[in-house]
Amino acid sequence: MRSIKIQLLAVLAAAFGLASLPGQAQMQPAADITNARDIAIGVCGTCHGPHGNSINPMFPRLAGQHAWYLEQQLKAFRGETRGDPYAIAYMWGMASGLSDATIDALAEYFAHQKAGPGKPHRPAVLAEGKAIYDHGIPSQGLPACAVCHGPQALGDSMHPRLAGQHAEYILKQLASFKSNMRDVAVMHGVAGTLHDGQMKAVADYLESLP
Repeated sequence: MRSIKIQLLAVLAAAFGLASLPGQAQMQPAADITNARDIAIGVCGTCHGPHGNSINPMFPRLAGQHAWYLEQQLKAFRGETRGDPYAIAYMWGMASGLSDATIDALAEYFAHQKAGPGKPHRPAVLAEGKAIYDHGIPSQGLPACAVCHGPQALGDSMHPRLAGQHAEYILKQLASFKSNMRDVAVMHGVAGTLHDGQMKAVADYLESLP
């Protein structure tokens, strides 16, 4: 994977090399959109898929995610404030040369891609995951995930879409929230409440959603 990272950084550096020259005029919006599409397909697509439906659970699905959330995460990668392991290993470097305009255009590109289908899991696991997602676990002080992320896990203007996300990726992020490598107070509390089996059930349920 290190060689892939080096290749991607080289492509990204080439894409932004001229744009970073001193005194060069800012790109016009149409150029930002075209440049972002080329980067999304030729660079981001290597890991996330050209239309944001990654097949490797190491890398999250981006298709259909809210643009505001993608912008927020890309800026956190660029500013090196999101500290989970894959962010440090891959995305800090990948996002370091992105302008605000390109970040906005990339976010809009992936937000407008069609999310892929969900992945089937065992009915008993899905039932457990759905129950936790819809109702929480009152005995553990866990609120329902649906309160923030919506009944179909599609998110809203303040919370990201979770539907169809790779279960393995969700579990890694929950672990990062739990350890505070990703410093999000609400999710730190949620992840700290869940047992491993409960996390797995919720992650599988979310991955099953279209």
